[in-house]
Amino acid sequence: MKVAFISLGCAKNFVNTEQMMALVQQAGHQLADEPEGADAAVLNTCGFIDSAKSEAIDHILQLAQLKEQGKLGKLLVTGCLPQRYQTELLKELPEVDGVLGTGSYPQIVPALEALLAGERPAVFGDVDHTQEELARAPAAPRYSAYLKIAEGCDNRCAYCVIPSLRGRYRSRPIEGLLSEAEGLAREGCRELVVVAQDITRYGTDLYGRRALPELLEGLCRLPFRWIRLHYLYPDELDDAILDTIAAQPKILNYLDIPIQHIDDGLLRAMNRRGTGAEIEALFEKLRRRLPGLVLRTSIIAGLPGEGEAEFERLCDFLRRAKIQRAGIFPYSPEEGTPAAAMPNQMPPETAQRRVELLVDLQSRVMDEFNESLLGSTLEVLCEGFDGEMGCWRGRTWADSPDVDGHIYFTAAGRLAPGQFVNVSVTGTSDGDLTGEIEE
Repeated sequence: MKVAFISLGCAKNFVNTEQMMALVQQAGHQLADEPEGADAAVLNTCGFIDSAKSEAIDHILQLAQLKEQGKLGKLLVTGCLPQRYQTELLKELPEVDGVLGTGSYPQIVPALEALLAGERPAVFGDVDHTQEELARAPAAPRYSAYLKIAEGCDNRCAYCVIPSLRGRYRSRPIEGLLSEAEGLAREGCRELVVVAQDITRYGTDLYGRRALPELLEGLCRLPFRWIRLHYLYPDELDDAILDTIAAQPKILNYLDIPIQHIDDGLLRAMNRRGTGAEIEALFEKLRRRLPGLVLRTSIIAGLPGEGEAEFERLCDFLRRAKIQRAGIFPYSPEEGTPAAAMPNQMPPETAQRRVELLVDLQSRVMDEFNESLLGSTLEVLCEGFDGEMGCWRGRTWADSPDVDGHIYFTAAGRLAPGQFVNVSVTGTSDGDLTGEIEE
């Protein structure tokens, strides 16, 4: 059969998509670049918050139109959305021909074969099961790739449904991770992005100890140019991890540390460990140890209990901390979470207005950072020629793929995607940088 894959949501979901693609290929089937003309389309979804659910449903309806026009055979929806709405999805969206949950990615081929045999499969395995090591088929340029080192989460934040969708925290063995990373390096990967819901506690379930330093040292022996870390939880970021980051030149001084808020009362309500003062002290310590550190974080605005004083405390912290990168989200009351049952839920429009204020504040911080780079020469990972901009596009160490900005630059000759070049920064534009290559 000819199968098209579409991946929504986070980088961790993208890795699962590549694993399913490899299983389909290994079974002798063909991967299609586009859903149009395919025997089946697999839509791997996110179901974390309202915006992600809306995006998934929009894609389902678009694919349903292709089916109605006779341009697509069947539609299989996989991942977090069907895992969360196991009975409702097939009932309310008859356009969907089958569903596969997050505990059943290895069953992708039998599910597709059942689909094409006229069945309507609904496959939901144990989300706490430790899945076997799976190969991956490249679904993106391999000069940059994600390495997912653990599945699931044990943090149980009050607003989050991920533990119910992805199961308990399960670290993957170091040997399997290094073998997968070696394969990525052979395929031309130059930038490795280490991801999990929480990489700081890697190994605690499998080895009874934090094993991230050991894993990172092994990865640094492989021929990557950049190694980037997502996501480090502030209460688990100990000196052993920090010492490894400081000692290994391949590990970028770019750390994604989700804090969600700075007010102590709201941190407790979120079931986050630690205090605002401890977060501030950690950021100060990191900046002392890692010169030129770029911090990325995530913030939630509008949780029940966030009054004007708590919100202003968050704004004041962001003005002072000058965190260069931030993802800012309105609180979404997700059914089944403790936060959804809290009294005094904030009107969505109020939460959204607070997000807009925080985004405006953060854009000024980002502009200041970009302006500080004017006149400097930066190492840039070239991603290719941007026809719309009429120049080359790349990323610096300060820009993670898919979530941060770019640098647009001119060059006299041709460049290859994945090539590292030195670029002189000459300007800024809407949060991005502009420059000229240094020959």
